[in-house]
Amino acid sequence: MIIEDKLQELGIVLPNPAKPAGSYKPCVIVDNTAYISGQGPLLEDGSFAKGVVGKDLSLELAQEHAQKCGLAILSALKNEIKDLDRVEQLIKLTGFVNCLDNFTQQPQVINGCSDLMQKIFGEKGIHARAAVGVNSLPLGFSVEIEAIFKVTP
Repeated sequence: MIIEDKLQELGIVLPNPAKPAGSYKPCVIVDNTAYISGQGPLLEDGSFAKGVVGKDLSLELAQEHAQKCGLAILSALKNEIKDLDRVEQLIKLTGFVNCLDNFTQQPQVINGCSDLMQKIFGEKGIHARAAVGVNSLPLGFSVEIEAIFKVTP
């Protein structure tokens, strides 16, 4: 499968990689494993979507933000490995949702990213996952997601 063709078929354009907001690399590769630092919902203008799910944002909008995190993840990965066809498997996503204490639909929010990965990579996009609610995220992000991929050398 040629991932670039799949992205075009789905009408997906990856954003430019976000610059790190601290002292870290967006992607680190050890052996054949790519670790993607937490990515926020990157908007077209280079800013990030912000807000508290269940207060400022609906479940549906939060799912869109999780999808934007997924696009930022792929952008960071592609920036490091150059060719997304090198992805052998998405191993794990860990999603953090900035939400009210009584909000319990974190898994449904992170489905925005999970579903995107499965559409793009097929079976290689099915992964293990965690979805966690938090009371604050860096820069006011609504959602932040990190990822682990197995890639070919």
